[in-house]
Amino acid sequence: MNATVSPFHRPGPFMLPAGPAGAVRLATAYVALLNHRAGIAALGEAVDRPPYKAPPKAPVLGIKPRNCFVGQGEAIVVPAGVDELQMAPTLGIVIGRTARGVSESAAWDFIAGYTVCNDVSLPHPSHYRPAMRWRCRDTFLPVGPLLTATARVRQPDALEMIMSVDGREVFRASTGGMQRPTARLLAEVSAFMTLAAGDLLMLGTPHGAPRARVGQRVAIAIDGLGSLSNPLRAEGTA
Repeated sequence: MNATVSPFHRPGPFMLPAGPAGAVRLATAYVALLNHRAGIAALGEAVDRPPYKAPPKAPVLGIKPRNCFVGQGEAIVVPAGVDELQMAPTLGIVIGRTARGVSESAAWDFIAGYTVCNDVSLPHPSHYRPAMRWRCRDTFLPVGPLLTATARVRQPDALEMIMSVDGREVFRASTGGMQRPTARLLAEVSAFMTLAAGDLLMLGTPHGAPRARVGQRVAIAIDGLGSLSNPLRAEGTA
């Protein structure tokens, strides 16, 4: 039996440019879901009904394995039969050293820096036990354009994010308004799992992020971190 060959393959690790200091090798990416207060509020009474039954009391995490990573200017592949993809601008927190049982006050010492991320997924109705088939397709995590050192970002929980499609602004939000801001998220996640140097922990997406389709170009800019731009192309096309 012949193995299925992925339409996307990147040999070796994904390297995030870091200016004159060189590059950072990214490992596994995790994203905080249902972390934005407005997003939880938008669920309304549904948050108290099955399958949720109550607002989350602990971090809800999704995972993005290595096949998802793409860099600045690389294409996001839209699977066959899919009309649009959900875009999700978010702050990427790059772990600088092994973090296990980290306190909120000490969390900053474990962060190497920050980057812009686009947590792409197939449009889906629920974040409850998020399905990998919605979120973990090839090219579904653009990252970049580079790593910005922690010392250069004074308030990571108050950064403006702007998303444009084909040069037209379609979404503006802030990294604020999270149930668990940067330090608290890192502390609560490291309380039950070890994060390694090079792991990427995404803060979560503000409510209302738009969609994009084949042929469009999505750009996400975060204050002080630069702009991440990627075209969308149909699966099977160059």
